[in-house]
Amino acid sequence: MNDSIPVTRAVDHGTAKLMPDVDRERAWLLTVDGAPQSYVDLEEPTHLEFEYARRLGHVLDTVAEEGRALDVLHLGGGALTLPRYLAATRPGSRQDVVEADRGLLDLVGRHLPVPPGTGITLHAADARAWLETAPAASVDVLVADVFGGSRVPAHLTTLSYAREAVRVLRADGVYLANLADAAPFDFLRSQLATFAEVFTQLAVIAEPAVLRGRRFGNAVLVAAHRPLDVPPLARRTASDAFPARVEHGPALREFIGDARPVGDEDAVPSPVPPDGAFGIG
Repeated sequence: MNDSIPVTRAVDHGTAKLMPDVDRERAWLLTVDGAPQSYVDLEEPTHLEFEYARRLGHVLDTVAEEGRALDVLHLGGGALTLPRYLAATRPGSRQDVVEADRGLLDLVGRHLPVPPGTGITLHAADARAWLETAPAASVDVLVADVFGGSRVPAHLTTLSYAREAVRVLRADGVYLANLADAAPFDFLRSQLATFAEVFTQLAVIAEPAVLRGRRFGNAVLVAAHRPLDVPPLARRTASDAFPARVEHGPALREFIGDARPVGDEDAVPSPVPPDGAFGIG
């Protein structure tokens, strides 16, 4: 049993709280202004508690042969769930984590420190500003999991942002993003249209109830210039405790419909989640 004490601190963009999981020793939930941000188990970094994190993990497991080290850029840090996961599953990976909230980075660094030698480097900076100065063709995977509270910031939704992502990725690189929306999917469809403009291959992973418009929820966007290995990804996501579906090809193009790419001048954040959409237990 985890008998650690909760920690609450005012950070740059709200109030962060670290709460121990009473059922798992050395496991913690991070919230910011009450919205769940990350869950980490310091003893078992391969444990991914949140459904969307498991889906991102499934993609990370299948983007390259098992155990191969990768160069990864994470936009959004939280409690560093996925960087810790990759350090455990792909030792030797070089990972840069960009988090705009310096206070949050300090909180996580003090209370949930990353062990030395993991190859994880933290940077306090705006995600898009960092991306625009990053070297071209420098990473194998770019993971975008940036939320201002419970919304994806507008400046990380545009065509010019997507073009920067393409520039920084290697030719066979993969872009991943955690998004959230509900019917009629104006935000998600516009994001798919935006990334379809610069990537040749797209897929979305989400629970069937979300895709059918029955409730608000997360959707993981996967984009690349090379064919995506969909069958093993579909098997993994379908076998989760909360099964998800992988949409791609003609079905995804039909879903996008007449949605248009997003320009900087008309970008908006992702929609406000309904009360209780991302509540805690």
